[in-house]
Amino acid sequence: MRMLIVEDDAALGPLLQRGMRLEGYETELVTDGETAVTSALEHQPDLIVLDLNLPCKDGVQVLEELYGRVPSTSILVLTGRSTVQERVRCLNIGADDCMLKPFSLKELTARCNALTRRRNQFADPVLRHGDIELNRLDRKVMRNGCRVDLTVKEFSLLEYLMQARGRCCSRSELLREVWQMSPDAGTNVVDVYINYLRKKLGAGRLGELSDDRQFIETVRGAGYMLSPEVRRRPSVPVLMPIFNDTILPSNTPRVIGA
Repeated sequence: MRMLIVEDDAALGPLLQRGMRLEGYETELVTDGETAVTSALEHQPDLIVLDLNLPCKDGVQVLEELYGRVPSTSILVLTGRSTVQERVRCLNIGADDCMLKPFSLKELTARCNALTRRRNQFADPVLRHGDIELNRLDRKVMRNGCRVDLTVKEFSLLEYLMQARGRCCSRSELLREVWQMSPDAGTNVVDVYINYLRKKLGAGRLGELSDDRQFIETVRGAGYMLSPEVRRRPSVPVLMPIFNDTILPSNTPRVIGA
């Protein structure tokens, strides 16, 4: 799970980042509201932990700018402002939860996990990317209308890559999130299973006829990501012979000698 932490306190920000990484979150720390908006729109994280007192733009302005633009992201606000009106305002413009400072890291973690569970409960059970369709309820994968049989771990790996929405996923991240293994495990299991998926799902750009390009791309020195979706090529209309005295518009081509 990807988390954006927006906190300008030089001591608290890194502390939150370390703590949430230990809980299994992939975290990014930014220290001002302007950067927070840019990062949230670009990366669409699963969760944002947002302090209200920020330079450039305060947390309320960040909420207002993100409202309706990060539909898959949960936002937890951290505030030292104890007024009910302020917290209600935050909830009305996009925050999913509010916590008063000072707070316990254990409680913050519990609230983040609860928001993640709640978001997943209402998520669309079917993930789509190009001509790939993954159903999380009946655990079926289809490509171009044909069923692809995957093992449990292959399914989990594909599901994670599809949830990443075209973002590059590092080997360390995949080890941690799909296999629940330490990034320092010293294993090539990720590369092996990527190869399994490539063989089962075949080559070809998503949405196009098959070619030599792998639909799971290797990003050199970084990890793996799904090939960008490509619009299907429009079909070419076929001219049919015209018989008898069929009336057609003047610009309609006719087949002579039918």
